[in-house]
This record gives sequence, structure tokens and C-alpha cells, in this order.
Amino acid sequence: MLIREMSEQLEDMTLSKYAQKSSNTMGRQTPMPLCPVRTEFQRDRDRIIHAKSFRRLKHKTQVFLAPEGDHYRTRLTHTLEVSQIARTIARALRLNEDLAEAIALGHDLGHTPFGHSGEAILDEISSFGFRHYKQSLRVVELLENGKGLNLTYEVRDGILNHAGSNEASTLEGQIIKLADRIAYINHDIDDAIRGGIIEEYDIPKECIEHLGKSHGKRINTLILDVVANSTDSDKIAMSDTVHKAMMTLREYMFANVYTSNIAKKEEAKAKNILQMLFETFMKEPERLPDDDRANIDTMGTERVVVDYIAGMTDNYAIYKFDELFIPKSWSLR
Repeated sequence: MLIREMSEQLEDMTLSKYAQKSSNTMGRQTPMPLCPVRTEFQRDRDRIIHAKSFRRLKHKTQVFLAPEGDHYRTRLTHTLEVSQIARTIARALRLNEDLAEAIALGHDLGHTPFGHSGEAILDEISSFGFRHYKQSLRVVELLENGKGLNLTYEVRDGILNHAGSNEASTLEGQIIKLADRIAYINHDIDDAIRGGIIEEYDIPKECIEHLGKSHGKRINTLILDVVANSTDSDKIAMSDTVHKAMMTLREYMFANVYTSNIAKKEEAKAKNILQMLFETFMKEPERLPDDDRANIDTMGTERVVVDYIAGMTDNYAIYKFDELFIPKSWSLR
């Protein structure tokens, strides 16, 4: 018996009846031979980790643009925290931890430079709009390596439906939507306190009463509540009390951090960079890299330009802006 077959057999023996078993996957867009060692969802996890779009997350903004300090979150560290929370919940519920991990690692691959500021400006200036979760799916289905990663249906479904009003078809995918919120609300509080935007005593008292005073206690409360309200169930859920406290905390963060003058003082500049890049590449597509320009005939100029800009890191967007718009010193050779 192959190692993969032993793992699949172990899943059948130990996982909940509500879990998505690797052997029952709906498959890939392009069928391929099975791996002798890894299950299909383990294989997807590995493909995402080795993708260039995954590595670029380390230089993409989470909330704070160009923070001074090594301990602020980036889009990559956010992704790793979502993965940790998702794996904990999946393991506790006897769901497929490998599937939850793969979705978590891939859920933000389509995020823009400069965080949600970048997403907002691309949504505003492109004729077809922009949502990072749709772009993440586009990355794994088409853009990465010029042909996509050929992931399983369940991973792609979880990536697409981790945000917005739709719901993932698997419980593992449904976990990611909550794990994403649990992660970003709490680590953004941590970064906001570090940055002096808020103080710990500013957090609404009702949230502290229900969730806990410290970063770790709040995350622990939220995870335990998800587990308690989702055990032996065909739905991932939270209790009304804890969910309300979490959403109150989220509203507080939007009012006092995400839209604050301190956190967003560079947002207008970031948006201006992306808008000028967009307008320039639309007028002069010959400035695009050869590989991207080759797709114009099949995808159209605007689609290619948006894909190119969305894939940039913060650093690369600033570099391209500098290259295109900042005069260089003249020297006699």
C-alpha cells in the first residue's frame, strides 16, 4: 500500500463524517497522476507554498503602509496566522486539516500592493471591478507560472468564497472565513497598539468582557467558541454573544484604525501610484514585460494591466513608479 493510500485510509477512519476526504475530491481542472506519498490536498498546500505569488506576500501591506519596525504584520504573516487558526479549528473538529491549510495559504494570493487601499483603487478604475478573493482564484487557475497551479476544486472553492457573501461548499472552506476575521481583527489591534494609534484601554469594554483582555486570550476565546458551536455539525458557526462581540470589535477597528488619519496618511499616495501606473500601461502597453504583453491578444489590455499591477509588491510598485515618473540625475559618460 502506498503512503498516500495509508493517509487516505487514516482519514476515513479518524475524520468526522462532515469532513472532506482527500480520496473524494472533485478533482483538478486538468487530471494528473496521483502522488505516491502526498494526498491531493497536501499536494495543493505544497504547490501554493512554492509559488512565486506566495513569496511576494512578504512584501505586501497588511494594514500599515511601509511601517518602521520589523514586527508589523505583512500579508504573508497574516496568511500564516490564518493558517494556524484554521488548522487548530479543523483538527479540533476532526475535519481535513490539510484542506483547511491549503485554502488558508492561498486565500490572499491575489491581494494587491498597499493592502485594501490598492484593492479599492483597482476596483474604482478598472471597468470590470476588482475583488481580491476573485483575483486569488485567478492567480491559482491561470496566472501563476502562466498556467495556474491546477489545484483541486475544494481548494479553489475555499479561496474564492473566503470573503464576500458566498459560502464555501466544504466545512474546511467555511473555517477560513472565520479564521481570517479572527486573525486580522486581533493582529491589527496588536499592530495598532504598537504603532500608538490606540491604547489597550481604548478597546470597548463589552468586547473585553466577552473575548478577553489580551491578544492571546481573545484568539483563544474565539477559537474555542467556533469549536463548541460547530462540533458534530454540518455548519461552521459561532455563538451569538461571541460573534456579536467580534463584530463590535471589527466595527471599532474600522472606525478607529482602518480609517484613521494616522494609519491612512499615506493612502492617497499609494492610490496615486497605482492609478498612474494603470493609466500609463493602458496608454503604452509596450512598457509591460514581454510575458504579460503576450497575453493582450487573448485577455485584452485592461485585464493584463490589472493582473500585472495586482501582482506587484509594495516595493516593486514604488520602483516602477520611480522608473517611469521620477527624473534621473544626468551624468556625462
